[in-house]
Amino acid sequence: MSGEGRQAIVVVGGGTAGWMTAAALVRFTQAKVTLVESDAIGTVGVGEATIPQIRLFNAGLGIDEAEFLRETRGSFKLGIEFAGWNGEGSRYMHAFGHIGQGRGILPFHQYWLRARAEGLAKDLSAYSLNEVAARALKMQMWRQQPGQPTPDMPCAYHFDAGLYAAYLRRYSEAAGATRIEGKVARVERHPDSGLISAIHLDDDRTIEGDFFIDCTGFRSLLLGEALGTGFDDWTHWLPCDRAIAVPCETRGDFTPYTRSTARKAGWQWRIPLQHRIGNGHVYCSEFMEDAEALDILLANLDGKPQAEPNQLRFTTGTRQKHWVGNCLAIGLSAGFMEPLESTSIHLIQSSIARFLQMLPGKQVEPAIAEEFNRQASFEWERIRDFLILHYWANGREGEPFWDLCRAMELPDTLTAKVEQFRAGGYIHREHEELFTEPGWLQVFVGQGIVPESWHPAADGMGDDQLAEMLAQIEQGIERLTADMPGHIEFLRAYCAPQDQRKSA
Repeated sequence: MSGEGRQAIVVVGGGTAGWMTAAALVRFTQAKVTLVESDAIGTVGVGEATIPQIRLFNAGLGIDEAEFLRETRGSFKLGIEFAGWNGEGSRYMHAFGHIGQGRGILPFHQYWLRARAEGLAKDLSAYSLNEVAARALKMQMWRQQPGQPTPDMPCAYHFDAGLYAAYLRRYSEAAGATRIEGKVARVERHPDSGLISAIHLDDDRTIEGDFFIDCTGFRSLLLGEALGTGFDDWTHWLPCDRAIAVPCETRGDFTPYTRSTARKAGWQWRIPLQHRIGNGHVYCSEFMEDAEALDILLANLDGKPQAEPNQLRFTTGTRQKHWVGNCLAIGLSAGFMEPLESTSIHLIQSSIARFLQMLPGKQVEPAIAEEFNRQASFEWERIRDFLILHYWANGREGEPFWDLCRAMELPDTLTAKVEQFRAGGYIHREHEELFTEPGWLQVFVGQGIVPESWHPAADGMGDDQLAEMLAQIEQGIERLTADMPGHIEFLRAYCAPQDQRKSA
């Protein structure tokens, strides 16, 4: 142990996970924070799309949003488009924010289900401000006016993960974190307690600490290798195990949304940044060779590739415990969830937030670690279920990979959600599940799961009143969207230096 004085927390590994962790620790704790990383060890760096919670993390650090977007070459994100998941030519969007507006005790979609059956409703997308704006390539944020509510249009970002890590490194070091360059050669454990007491680098330096955070990526050098923590493999539900990533020239629409396009044995992502488009092909090696996967990716780029393709191998799943003794794994060392719903960086963020709430002293209490692990397991399993839904509810018949996905046996927790929705449109967000009712609704409906019944209370509204309600929502969204600037125009104005920035 490090002896008396400030608590010493050692973050092992850099990248997005390491530097997000270090930045939060120096911002919100009094600990002595040391980060050990090696420039010789690359990072995965495929997580360039996020969900709205990332804005809370950056705001908590006191980061200026415009500066952040400039430094990371970022753009805005209003949702994710899923192309081809319900069959070739199909398209739907999981857009952030609300869908329509509920009345009385019922959420909007109960009225929509009735109106759809009676031929009064348009597609669900017509009642989502985020989707209508995204399809029109528009973007806006509103300043709060006294006494007036601002429109509900939550957003996230696309950004260069490498530039984000570099930005947070500068932030962390300026705030007092110490960076040490070096490779870990050995992890030392206390002979009696089994706790980690130090890490030894390959040049014989020793780094002692009170608590160690494992951000070493897939290898999970501390939690997995040194502490022998087991891994729960979810490949039988999420069978993709390969990815190829490559950036390309910026061409085509500058979309304020991520695109996920289904391919014959997986899917392809498209993430537009200011300086390039991030692309990747996630696939299952049982049904596709690497060479074919690369050919499909390169044949579906907007412009010329800007780097050599980066091949990744992974197993979807999670460590059985994320916190063991005085070691916590954050990021890929804790597990891997493919980036279908842009949850990778969020899982880093939520682990950091949970750890800060349960921050131990020099003496780690097992009950605290146990509660952390319980909450982490719940979060990971519910995100897993949401991802499985996309694969299982696909409409790509006649393709072996997708046929296999439709035939899979679902986790009981997901089966219950599907059956409840089919029974009458009921969606329940349990405790602190990440994905909200509108998210589940959009994926259910987008992939063809639409109940033929609805809550009986929805029948209490007359046909004319129902049609008027839908029209008012749609027209209100159209008016708001018509007045918005284009995504690229808004981004340029928003990211301009303060003395050049126009009032929003």
